[in-house]
Formats: sequence, C-alpha cells, structure tokens
Amino acid sequence: MKFQVVVREDPEDGGYNVSCPAIPGCHSQGETVEEALENIKDAIVGCVEVHNEDLLRTKSTRIMEVTL
Repeated sequence: MKFQVVVREDPEDGGYNVSCPAIPGCHSQGETVEEALENIKDAIVGCVEVHNEDLLRTKSTRIMEVTL
C-alpha cells in the first residue's frame, strides 16, 4: 500500500514532524527527514492494524492542490 505523508520542519524543537492525512491521528517525528519517514511507516502500520476495519469503511482521503 502507498500513503501520502506531509513532512514539516519543526523550527522550535528542530527535527521534522510527519503525518498521514489518510489516517486521522497518524503522526510521527524524527531528527532528519529520513528518520521521520521511517518512523511514519511504523506509525502507519500500527494505525492500520488497530483501525483496519474502520479505514476500509471510510472513503479515501485525497490530497489536492489549490492555487491562490
């Protein structure tokens, strides 16, 4: 399975925060982008294991772009 994730630099604490918009509440962090991406993989696996039935019943989240 493939999931899109959002990575944000944390200017106050350093490091990076990462979340998976398709799975509400699925977040992680890391000192580097690479570490944050590895950590979100573990978080996604855990969220899918816990919420698998709920995720299958909900519509997919779509990431779209808007122009201002």
